[in-house]
Amino acid sequence: MPGSGLLFLASPLISGDVREYCLIVEGAYLSETEAEHALRDPFIEDWVEQTGHFKIHNMDEIQITPGVTLGHLGVVMLEDRIFEIASTDASHPLTEQKARGVAEALRRQDMFDEVKVKAVDEELAEDLVDDSADL
Repeated sequence: MPGSGLLFLASPLISGDVREYCLIVEGAYLSETEAEHALRDPFIEDWVEQTGHFKIHNMDEIQITPGVTLGHLGVVMLEDRIFEIASTDASHPLTEQKARGVAEALRRQDMFDEVKVKAVDEELAEDLVDDSADL
């Protein structure tokens, strides 16, 4: 079952009429650190190509999709090779539109084998069952 880090990122957040979403990704990474590098590296490389330099504070300037910066995304390992990517900033949750934009950007970068969008209040078990049905 998920570790305590999942509870922090995947606890349901519904502020007003905004439902929070996350991405469930699968990739050949053995740790959260490896998956986080897979998430960040292509966007950092693009930033360096455009600006000629990178500093850690630039993470909050690198936009993945409108309204979502690289610095506001966190990665949590759910199971072997399966990770959750979600907003780490409660004041900037991933809406469905933003999550779909991030998913499309990740698909273009081709760093993960599979990328799915889901509401954080949906059960992970249901999502994993749906994945096996697709095989």
